[in-house]
Amino acid sequence: MTKPKKVAILTAGGLAPCLSSAIGSLIERYSEIDPTIEIICYRSGYKGLLLGDYYSVTPEIRENVGLLHGFGGSPIGNSRVKLTNIKDCVARGLVEEGEDPQKVAADQLIKDGVDVLHTVGGDDTNIAAANLAAFLSDNDYGLTVIGLPKTVDNDVFPIKQSLGAWTAAEQGARYFQNVVAENNSNPRMLIVHEVMGRNCGWLTAATALEYRKLLEQRQWLPGLGLNRDGYEVHGIYIPEMEIDFAEEARRLRNIMDNVDCINIFISEGAGVEAIVAEMQANGEEVPRDAFGHIKLDAV
Repeated sequence: MTKPKKVAILTAGGLAPCLSSAIGSLIERYSEIDPTIEIICYRSGYKGLLLGDYYSVTPEIRENVGLLHGFGGSPIGNSRVKLTNIKDCVARGLVEEGEDPQKVAADQLIKDGVDVLHTVGGDDTNIAAANLAAFLSDNDYGLTVIGLPKTVDNDVFPIKQSLGAWTAAEQGARYFQNVVAENNSNPRMLIVHEVMGRNCGWLTAATALEYRKLLEQRQWLPGLGLNRDGYEVHGIYIPEMEIDFAEEARRLRNIMDNVDCINIFISEGAGVEAIVAEMQANGEEVPRDAFGHIKLDAV
């Protein structure tokens, strides 16, 4: 591939600790290769691409872009837009009735003079990037799309570790270390640490592992009620496992009777498959978002 004259960057999907730093690293590397390469960053992901709304990376920004490594989130903004979901794009006012969002995106890239588009995101973001790349190729647009895997779920095959995953696990462990101090604030306390993970339990398991490493560093004073049992992880539930709710209720009740508290780590998607199956068996409609994902807050 010849050296590009103009590069675009966008971030999309859910937030992860790596986004700001990834943007900074891309700008730093391109500036190192050739500072004459123009760089733009689309605001709010694919939404900004469809609307032609972007930041221009000025010499001042290049000089100070290292500041981005000290921040999480995405300074240029994210959004959840699926280019192949025409109905949703029209409803949100991103394209006109009768327009193909992929063609609108492709035409906008041509209009903006972009040679390479970097998409920083997870599964949905990079599927959208792959679909856009295929559309560009099939329609003879001379553009390159490069996807950078970002997801705290760490489930982008075949990438061994996606950007942001370990930081999320480490921070989630520290967060729980603070919350679990509530274990003896009332008798029979139940503390639930819900962790992201619609279909993948990696982050939940990794967060629990990191938290237990922190536990190993603590000292205890059982004679005054400071027992490790009250700070332990009593259950981990992830989407990949089938949960015997009756058996787990019995086991956890026994722990509650003996320890006077229960601490559990649960992925947001744990048990959803069983819930959806029951809803469908009862003839109920399963609510889904623009990407076809089940709306977890509605089931």
